[in-house]
Amino acid sequence: MPRLMVVDDEADVREYLKSYFKRRKIEVVTAESGEEALSLLENQPAPDLMLLDIRMGGIDGIETLRRMREAGRQLRVIMVTGVEDQKILQRLAEFNVLACVHKPLMLDELEKEVLQRIVMDV
Repeated sequence: MPRLMVVDDEADVREYLKSYFKRRKIEVVTAESGEEALSLLENQPAPDLMLLDIRMGGIDGIETLRRMREAGRQLRVIMVTGVEDQKILQRLAEFNVLACVHKPLMLDELEKEVLQRIVMDV
């Protein structure tokens, strides 16, 4: 079964996405912060894909991504964000991000991005 990690500081977003993708036969692991995500990556099998929010308390999504890449983790990542700042979005290209999905989430768009990358590629 494919594994998806959802990293978002909003509990309702995490739980909704977990429920949504579990119904699509995808195992979902959640983290409420970048720190928790990095810890889970150290202690659990790597997910096939990560949905990573940019703006979170503690370390943000970009710093989380930087630390993952610095540690040699080349996980496939889709950023989830309400950010429209072009400088921030341009930085994501440095980290080989697959896509950037904007909040409020359009579930059909998000589902298409996830299924295209997690089911087809696994």
